[in-house]
Amino acid sequence: MADDGHSILAPVSAASQPLAHKNHVGTTSRAKSSGATTPPLGSLAVGVADKDDSGETSEELSQDRLKQIAAAGNAHFHRLGWKRLAIVTIVEAVALGALSLPAAFHTLGMFAGVFLTITLGLIAIFTSYLVGQVKLKFPETSSYADAGKLLLGRFGYELFGAALVLELVMVVGSHALTGSIALGTLSDGHGCSIVFSAVSAIILLILAIPPSFTEVAVLGYVDFGSIVAAVAITLIATGIQANDSAVGLGGIDWSAWPREGVTFSQAFVAVSNIIFAFSFAIGQFSFMDEMHTPTDYMKSIWASGFIQIIIYALTGALCYAFVGSSVKAPALLSAGPTISKAAFGVALPVIFISGSINSTVALRYLHGRMFKNSVARYINTPMGWTTWIGLVIAFTLVAWVIAEAVPIFSDLLSLASALFVSGFSFWIPAIMWFKLLCRGSWYSKENLLTSIASIVAFIVGAVTLVAGTYSTIVDIIQETAQGSAHSPFACRSP
Repeated sequence: MADDGHSILAPVSAASQPLAHKNHVGTTSRAKSSGATTPPLGSLAVGVADKDDSGETSEELSQDRLKQIAAAGNAHFHRLGWKRLAIVTIVEAVALGALSLPAAFHTLGMFAGVFLTITLGLIAIFTSYLVGQVKLKFPETSSYADAGKLLLGRFGYELFGAALVLELVMVVGSHALTGSIALGTLSDGHGCSIVFSAVSAIILLILAIPPSFTEVAVLGYVDFGSIVAAVAITLIATGIQANDSAVGLGGIDWSAWPREGVTFSQAFVAVSNIIFAFSFAIGQFSFMDEMHTPTDYMKSIWASGFIQIIIYALTGALCYAFVGSSVKAPALLSAGPTISKAAFGVALPVIFISGSINSTVALRYLHGRMFKNSVARYINTPMGWTTWIGLVIAFTLVAWVIAEAVPIFSDLLSLASALFVSGFSFWIPAIMWFKLLCRGSWYSKENLLTSIASIVAFIVGAVTLVAGTYSTIVDIIQETAQGSAHSPFACRSP
């Protein structure tokens, strides 16, 4: 997929050389500071030191070849602009988030739903600003694992890396589950859900093969148009149905306050689903690592953050207002069989493209870690492509198993949110401010506002971590005991 894909021996164009330097550091300095150093070229050279007609030894020729591969690979992975980054961050989070919000609004009530969506969205924009500042101050930080190393040393690197992979594999699994629901709806319930989820996993696998976010961003435009169209179809259809109903729009049983009899665990599962909707910070280090001008990152954060807030607030509020207490999760099921089929058909690209982006974030970290001292990490050699595709297959298989083991849409989302997004999007960036970014006293005039906002973000994340995890586990146990949860790996009609 690299620009030089026709030949790994092709000379690197002059235009590609300054590209790496535009991203603050060149190939060597960037890799050296991140720990993923460019391998000693002499150690990778092959053959004996025979001279050719030009007087160069085979070792020198091998070193030249490795330099070309490394330079071309580095240039290929630094082509992302802020507009495409905005699209990538939107589609990474918006799909499953938008689909789960109307049901969350029903649990929490209209007022709390809208208030939390706007407030948590603004906090997520702020914490993404902090993440970007860490990336600019420490340009060698290419993933959340590297950020963990800055905070806690080697232990932090391992801990954050494991959390990153676990979070993203759960997200991809939930996309496989949503794909199963979509395909089951399109088939009128004829077929086995485990087959549909397997088909979804295969599609996710194929779309995760391109390793560059610049390439994925092209599909992101299709993804974004897909979710907007699917949500629009659902809202228009439910609005017309509500208006034509016997009670009319004024008779729909929505409420500004939490529904009667709602338990703490049910309420916090709903809150966790809103938090999950703003999970774009998890991939921000990886995304910014591909930018040709990283200082432009806040343009993409402002754009994607406000677009997400608007989509989520309108989708959650309008769908709940049009459908009322019978609203379902995912929201596309709320419009009736015929409209749901049309909406799911339009939404198929977003279900699969968004899921594949999360695979790419996790696998770029894993692949770069495995081959940090080899040019295979640039994924423009036979070894690079073979190992990359192998990781894509293994990762997607694990995600599919999770989707079948916990086939409860909202709870799968909220479990991932409580365990991981609470940290990546809220309390960890707050700690980064105090430990890595704050200069001088935290309560000084120039730092006080940012420090207060960071404390709020930390509290939101910490409460979500504890209460959200507890509530989700309780909810799963209750639904399983009541028989409302599907049995794992059961072949059932969707």
